[in-house]
Order: sequence, then structure tokens, then C-alpha cells
Amino acid sequence: MDIQQSNLDTTALFEQLWGVTNELREKLAGRFQFQRDPGTEHLQSYSASVGGAIGSLNTFSGAEIDWLVHSWLREPNSGFCNMHLSIWLKSHIRVPHLAFAFATVPYLFFYMDYIPRSDLFVDLQYLDHYYEPMNQTYLQLLADSRFQQYISKSLYIRQAQSHTSLCHTSEASAETLAVVRGVAHEMMDRWLRWVDEAEAVSEDERAALSERDLIVRRAIAERDPDNQIAVRLFGAEMTDKLVRSLWGGDRIL
Repeated sequence: MDIQQSNLDTTALFEQLWGVTNELREKLAGRFQFQRDPGTEHLQSYSASVGGAIGSLNTFSGAEIDWLVHSWLREPNSGFCNMHLSIWLKSHIRVPHLAFAFATVPYLFFYMDYIPRSDLFVDLQYLDHYYEPMNQTYLQLLADSRFQQYISKSLYIRQAQSHTSLCHTSEASAETLAVVRGVAHEMMDRWLRWVDEAEAVSEDERAALSERDLIVRRAIAERDPDNQIAVRLFGAEMTDKLVRSLWGGDRIL
């Protein structure tokens, strides 16, 4: 992602986007039980040794959730911020994982996706059940001139996204923020229904599914080209800690 340096104050936009992630997290708390992982407690509040960049990274796990990340980082002087809410399920069901990312660069960027846990080329039932419901929303945003589709230059990141992934930039306005918030809640509500209705994965398939999930989660975290932004803001050592926390490299629970 190309970050445009700006003196624009994006504090209000940051607060609105962080508010959306908190609304979504509250819905999670109403459905799941999870607890904070002690392995990332030192990252609940962190800052750059030089400059004004600050951040907070919180991770959780529970009986049904393998790894939940709720985080933000900001560099107020440039107007840049980035935040994540990602939910990685355990292997008892095969419902896709759910990921949200919002940023100001300083224009609005957002990514929302159901992360596949099956081969969509051959598992057509999985494709039809979990991705056909998103296709109309994907096409509507693609046709909406207020939103510009963002296509990553990273080969891995492009193939890690589903074909109904919502990844766009736009001007921040009351109208565009309302669309983003509405779609985010729509995706969360649909996903929660899937979780409630899902069939259990057989015991002999769970280990392989867990292994695949971890490989995907780690690769997405480590191969994200935007990690270079964190290196500029916080240095390589802190960035390594943040990336490891995103995939659970230092988890205790």
C-alpha cells in the first residue's frame, strides 16, 4: 500500500473506524467466550522509540476461537492509522475465518473477507454456501464509483484473498463510512449464523485443518508487504514482535 504523507488530522476518522471494530467485537463477545492471551500483554500499549507512532495489540483465544486479534496503530503526524479485527476458528467446524482491516492512508482503506478453509476450485458446495451470498455485495461495490478496488502487488496476498474479498479505497464521508459499517455488520451477522448452523468436523480431520490454518495465518502475517510501514514507524525488532503476535508465535494459551 502506498502511504501518502499528509498533515491531515484523521483522529475523527480513526475513532469512527475503531468504533466499528468495537461494535463487531461486542457481537463476538455476545456469542463466544474467550480470554486474553498473556503472551501479548506487553503489546496492549506500545510506542516508537523515535517519533510519535503508537499502538495497541490484543489477542484472545477460547473454546471455539483459536486466535482473535484486535489491534490498532497510529502515526498521528502523518494521518496514518491501521486496525485489525481477525477471528480464526478452531478446527471443530470448517466455517471460513473472518477478517477486517481498516486504515487511513490518509484516504480510507478497508479489507473484509471470509478466509477459505477449503479448496474452492473443487469444493463447490463450500463455494456456493459461503461465497455465493457475498457475490452480489462484491459486485455492487465494484460498480460503485465511490469505491476503488485495491489490488495488492504481492502475489501471495492476492491469492490469499477470496474472490469475494472486499478490498477498496475511497474518500471518507458520512455516506461511504455508512456503507462500510453496514457491510461489516452484514458480514459479521452472516458469519455468526454460519457458526451456529455448522456441522462438526470429524475428529480424524481436525489436526490437518488446524495445521493448514496455522500455515495460512502465519504466511499472511509474515508476507504482508505493509509490514515495511511498521518497520519505518517502530523498527525491525518491534515489527517482528507485532507480526509474531498476529499469527500467535508467542502465544501462551
